[in-house]
Amino acid sequence: MILHTIDTGLFKLDGGAMFGVVPKSIWQKTNPADANNLCTWAMRCLLVEEGDRLILIDTGIGNKQDEKFLSHVYLHGDDTLEKSLTAKGFSTDDITDVFLTHLHFDHAGGAIVRQGDQLVPAFKNAHYWSNEKHWEWAIHPNAREKPSFLSENILPIQESGQLKFVETSELSAFLPDFDVRFAFGHTDAMMLPQLKYKGHTILYAADLLPSTGHIPLPYVMAYDMFPMKTLSEKKEILEEAAANEYIFYLEHDSVNECCTVQQTEKGIRLKNIFKLSDL
Repeated sequence: MILHTIDTGLFKLDGGAMFGVVPKSIWQKTNPADANNLCTWAMRCLLVEEGDRLILIDTGIGNKQDEKFLSHVYLHGDDTLEKSLTAKGFSTDDITDVFLTHLHFDHAGGAIVRQGDQLVPAFKNAHYWSNEKHWEWAIHPNAREKPSFLSENILPIQESGQLKFVETSELSAFLPDFDVRFAFGHTDAMMLPQLKYKGHTILYAADLLPSTGHIPLPYVMAYDMFPMKTLSEKKEILEEAAANEYIFYLEHDSVNECCTVQQTEKGIRLKNIFKLSDL
């Protein structure tokens, strides 16, 4: 297995929404906000080479949304999905599998592109992986979560015939050394890839742990549908990670790519930060 970091750009979200009940005077120490209370976040995807499979985990926002939509998220930076793939020696046509942790716009937007008046898969040769429980949740969204589930990012995947489902169980085997954990606090049945790589266990944290600033247990996003469930899931996974020296691959941390955690007298806290390429 070979892993590649794929940066797809930066965007901004409200700092208060990203940290829930935690006061700004505390969270701004790790995630400083601009004059509009917005913090910068990454959309860091992961490319997995495994045998004859080339698997892209998440896709960022993409570029098909209109100016009004993009004005709310302040998409910026020099990186794009296509540019990052090219830098690694690949093209969109080389991708065999697109693994979507969940279908929120900042994770699934790049899965679909606009060609004239049509919306088509950005990866024409790939299977697109979700799970049936989350798919139903996304195509019949509740009013609170509906702005994150954009139909133009989701329905064309099914219409293309390229959609496949991962079995929803406590730990599903996707490939050798590539397991799938499920989390239900942020959104229903979010998938967290757990990879064996160079003697390490790497957990693609998605929105369970957006950044190193979210490691303390109470730091739960206001975006989460079931915050108490997130709290229990974070506690279990952080304790497991500290005990077994797991590496978290951070999708949204604009500064830190990977981290480990440790048990302290104050609870689980940050241990080391590094790049995936350092392994």
